[in-house]
Amino acid sequence: MLTGSKTTFKVRQMLPDIKERMLSQSGLNARSRDVFGLRCLPGECVLQRAVMVRKKLTAREGRGWLSGTLFCTHFRVAFVPQDSPKPDDNTDPVLLGDHDVALASIEKVVVVGPNRTKLVTPNSSLKFTPEELVLYCRDMRVICFLFDRLTPDAQVIEMTYTIAKTYQPLKPGSVLSFQNAALGSVEMKQFLSNRRRDTHMNWFESASDWEQEMERCGASGWRVTSVNDRFEMSTSLPRFIVVPQKVLDTELKKSFAHFNEGRIPHWCWRHPRGSDLLRMSSFQNNIYHEKDDIRNLEMILFGCQSSLCVVVELGEELPSPADIQLAHSRLRALCLGDISTSLSVPDDKWLSTLESTHWLEYTRSCLRKASEVACLLRGGHLTVALQEAEDRDMSCMVSSLVQVMCDPHCRTQHGFQSLVQKEWVVAGHRFYSRINYHRDNDKEEAPVFLLFLDCVWQLWSQYPSRFQLTDDFLLALHDSIHLPLFSSFLANCQRERCKRSQNHGQSYTPVNGWRDVLHPDFSDPSDPPLPPVWDWALQYSKHRQDRFTQPVPPTPPLQPLLNGNLNTNLDTHRLTDTIPGSVFLFSRGTFSCPANLLPWRSSSSGIYKKSHRRAPSSESVPGLERLLKAWALTDFPQGSTSICGPQGPLDPYEPVMPNLMWPCMGLWKECYLRGALHAQAFSHPISANHLHPVERLAQEVKHLKDKLAQTSASTVPNLSTKTAEPRRTDTNLNQNNGTFLFPTSRSQGIAAPRAAPPPTSTNYQTSRGPLPATAPPSRPSNKDIGGSNKHTFLFGHSSVADARPEQRYHPAPSNTKLPKSNSSIAS
Repeated sequence: MLTGSKTTFKVRQMLPDIKERMLSQSGLNARSRDVFGLRCLPGECVLQRAVMVRKKLTAREGRGWLSGTLFCTHFRVAFVPQDSPKPDDNTDPVLLGDHDVALASIEKVVVVGPNRTKLVTPNSSLKFTPEELVLYCRDMRVICFLFDRLTPDAQVIEMTYTIAKTYQPLKPGSVLSFQNAALGSVEMKQFLSNRRRDTHMNWFESASDWEQEMERCGASGWRVTSVNDRFEMSTSLPRFIVVPQKVLDTELKKSFAHFNEGRIPHWCWRHPRGSDLLRMSSFQNNIYHEKDDIRNLEMILFGCQSSLCVVVELGEELPSPADIQLAHSRLRALCLGDISTSLSVPDDKWLSTLESTHWLEYTRSCLRKASEVACLLRGGHLTVALQEAEDRDMSCMVSSLVQVMCDPHCRTQHGFQSLVQKEWVVAGHRFYSRINYHRDNDKEEAPVFLLFLDCVWQLWSQYPSRFQLTDDFLLALHDSIHLPLFSSFLANCQRERCKRSQNHGQSYTPVNGWRDVLHPDFSDPSDPPLPPVWDWALQYSKHRQDRFTQPVPPTPPLQPLLNGNLNTNLDTHRLTDTIPGSVFLFSRGTFSCPANLLPWRSSSSGIYKKSHRRAPSSESVPGLERLLKAWALTDFPQGSTSICGPQGPLDPYEPVMPNLMWPCMGLWKECYLRGALHAQAFSHPISANHLHPVERLAQEVKHLKDKLAQTSASTVPNLSTKTAEPRRTDTNLNQNNGTFLFPTSRSQGIAAPRAAPPPTSTNYQTSRGPLPATAPPSRPSNKDIGGSNKHTFLFGHSSVADARPEQRYHPAPSNTKLPKSNSSIAS
């Protein structure tokens, strides 16, 4: 065994030859798809291999350790279990296996040795032989590998340096090298070109797709226009947009200049009661508004309605992209940290530190705003226009959440995929800039879409029986956004995607007319075709895809709309004494009609006179509660999350309103905490069976709740008669008021449970019995065999978490008012 400076000198001599020696095998790998038991893609090169390696399994994988062989190719780190079946060359290729991680998704590499840890970079020099390899990923995963004592030292060192040199390209921003490595071979290009798109979802890339959506929603009075077919009117809007039928294209063209980036009010969705949801950017106040332009602008703004339009301002109450980026960075640092430093968060400060990240606060604010808009749309006979400065971030968030709440179709897998395609991909959300694949534009980076997925998970956790899609699907979509392989995320708008696929780019001449031309900034035709993210077979096995959905009761068809408006419970007079043509601004929970809301109405031309009065409002009542009263949604018991009234069954088209109290807002632990134990880099296999300290806290709280329930049942004799009333099967108010971190076991309601679901960490001891206690011996070290906390950076000693559990959480009495603002939940 080489140690100290001799190891460093030997490795530095070997490094120049490692890559060349391994790359020389590319010809062999291009012909053979089975290399040392690894199912290789066409053209994939194996750079390094290490035998007798153990991978630490997560809670979803059953915990414990899995023995096998570790590979490093030129675009992934692959782990092949020793008992895995022989790969079948006749099956379609899968980009990433269940135990693989893409090099592009790795953020840093850390190795653990005898009583030391080290962050490995391409220029690092190791003075010890690593015992453990920890890969921190951008998707909040932490992959941990333990080298056996029989693993050759040369393989351990070469594997470490090979990963460190390949996951960080020499040129920053060279994402294309990763795409070419995964998809650039001739065989893969041919394979991807023959892939067929999913016909069960709507792609919103043609006029017929939009017409199909309008027919599904019953949106009469609207039409699909191709006025932006060549992206001349707006570079960020899609080729086809939905506008009122009474507005001609010649008149429509004059309206684009009055809005930022030309994003005029465009139709998104129609509520079953007849209200329309629009999106638009801010008005251009420095534009002169002529009389004809004013008439067209108001026709577009009101759409098919004639009485009331509510403009919902999104810029004041919702977080900015910079706020979201900062909150996500703090959340990541809290959940994962860095074992190469000595940072630590005590157990008793973990919840307050989580609160200080503001991630849950931003999730709550987005859900609250979407709930307000959903209540507005339920009233019928009005147009709700979401206004944002550029209409490309929070408007995508709110419009999508509103449709998830109100439309059962959007809670199915194909419906949700169509929703993301419509409101994010085609509508022009800046995925490329917000994800920052090139790592060259940190100012624009902000995980807005990840915050949206968290909001959807909050709805799913409170109403699991109303969703066909599962948290496995949301987690898969969360992880896929960090792979620079999919056309859905590698562009900022539809125009850029059309450029890459060479479907856009035309020139006009009087002789030849419109003809396709190749623009100079088009991508190279030799670039590999990028598949959409919805082609799940490229990433996940059939068994994993089966866990994306669960059975749900069928939704009855929509009632027929009368002239496009079904006025079943119109209570607009409760809002204000409106007159035809009224426009109100809804901001911070109040309705108003400011003079500068519509610039053309406040101009000195005198064309329009102010005929609007400020809507009555009560500043002491929260905005959402006032809206619920205004639209007669408060006919259900106070404190219940159900929208079902006291009479009759639940209307499937009533909005799924989230409970926004802090005890019901949970942390998505399956996503954010799945790598927490791995990040502590325990080198002893028995440590993998220890529960997360916060999971232990959740178990303690559940135990206290059970004791309180038993005590209440013994002191209140008529409790059983009170609780015998019918309740919603998917409400979790009576389950989540112990802790806001981990909602405990949820009732699936009408939906049948999935077959053999993986156990969660909170019920692991009762569902799986004793944990595996032993594993093959690890590489010799000078560490304390008893499992010292030298590498435990997140939490203190386990004895602190276990001591006096009755003092860890003090539930407030039922009559105690919860704070409106973000307050300390746990000290």
